[in-house]
Amino acid sequence: MLGTLRSSALFLAAIVPAFAQTASLDFLNHNRPVLDAHNCYPYEGRWADRIDRALKSGFPISIEQDLAWNAGRVVLSHEPKTTGSQPLLRDYFFERVRPVVEKALADGNRGQWPLIILHFDFKSTEAPLLHAVWNLLGEYEGWLTTAVKTADPSQLAPFQPKPILVITEDSDQQEEVFFHQVPVGAKLRVFGSAHSIAIEGKTRAERIHLAATLPPKKLISTPPTNYRRWWNNSWFVVEEGGQKQAGNWTADDDRRLRALVEHAHRLGYWIRFYTLDGFAPADDQGWDDGYNFGSREAVLARWKAALAAGVNFIATDQYEDLGAVMKMGR
Repeated sequence: MLGTLRSSALFLAAIVPAFAQTASLDFLNHNRPVLDAHNCYPYEGRWADRIDRALKSGFPISIEQDLAWNAGRVVLSHEPKTTGSQPLLRDYFFERVRPVVEKALADGNRGQWPLIILHFDFKSTEAPLLHAVWNLLGEYEGWLTTAVKTADPSQLAPFQPKPILVITEDSDQQEEVFFHQVPVGAKLRVFGSAHSIAIEGKTRAERIHLAATLPPKKLISTPPTNYRRWWNNSWFVVEEGGQKQAGNWTADDDRRLRALVEHAHRLGYWIRFYTLDGFAPADDQGWDDGYNFGSREAVLARWKAALAAGVNFIATDQYEDLGAVMKMGR
């Protein structure tokens, strides 16, 4: 009898962490893909409607906000150097989504939360900026998905659902403020991405080749922590050279993409790829040509492959186009 109890205890100890990781993945849209609205803020006073366009694409939606520091203010900027003309994070994002969040809280349909994933891309990581963002999140904490900070970082606390989930990227400076300085038992307001293994190579060309050919377990091997819950990737790890060097989408490309997604999910991470665009020069709306596959047909093949593979965050500047494809597949 004692041996049976001991065996049962060992079995439970083995499956509980895996169950916790699976439950964490299911929290985000039941581990199904989400449209990620890349660079969803104005550039130089133009394209101020980007957040409205993203919100019209449907929920859940991931909204990327690039952050910088300007005279004691948290602003949205693609560059660390600011001019004072950039919009405030508080005004452009939080107050814009207030009607959406307040309606969601009033409806109380927790099974649909989070409706919005707020993705921070910090253009600089000075401590005053990070602390100001942490404090701003505190003002809106009633809107935010949180998790209790555990004494053991490898113990993933369950998410406490609210309409917004805040994620950020992999810098250690962010982890220091957003995780290490948070007392055990307090609420985590933002969740970072994993560190990928550094790719060593003699030349840039060699590193690019390795990124697209190394087995997924060579790119990332450590499981999630209570803070680091997702894995962020450029398209270079799928097709060698990324968007600008991509040829026809092939069966080998598809197998590579699926292997990366399956490995991430097996470890317990959500996975993101950036940024999947396909447009002619005449259609450019302030987008980065470095992410451009060159045509809608080329990017459509990648969108469909990413949806079929179960990529959690599919980043694009073409919100309406990808949104329409996603709706057709439902």
